[in-house]
Amino acid sequence: MLDLDSAEDVAAVNTLRMGVLRLARRLRHLRVDRTLSLAEMSAIGTLVRCGAMTLGELARQEHVQPPSMTRIIAVLESRGLVRLEPHPEDRRQKLVTATDQAKAILRANQDQRNAWLTQLAAQLDEDEWARLRDAAPVLHKLAHL
Repeated sequence: MLDLDSAEDVAAVNTLRMGVLRLARRLRHLRVDRTLSLAEMSAIGTLVRCGAMTLGELARQEHVQPPSMTRIIAVLESRGLVRLEPHPEDRRQKLVTATDQAKAILRANQDQRNAWLTQLAAQLDEDEWARLRDAAPVLHKLAHL
């Protein structure tokens, strides 16, 4: 169990924080299409992962205000990256769907980032890689708590 009175645990938390932040910052800069903002790419990612949803649902998922999401979706729609379709049950609302072009951009970004991480991981020794591979599901869990 984590013990914040333990200097070793405090140091481990600090090292984890710094490592995760630095990797995340470097990964954010690896983008195939730099004309898309991080918020726009995040919205596309959510739509691809979760499927079609209303602007309000997407805003909640992305932790932004609905007017901000409306602006993001307007940009993405103008670029042909999302489609707005009538909601099947509530005609006052629209469903937002990622297009095949958006999915291709997202896939290309993921491929680029995976290739970069693979190059980094190739520099680890066998024991370091085994420990990192074992830690990957735990890091994923932490990111989704």
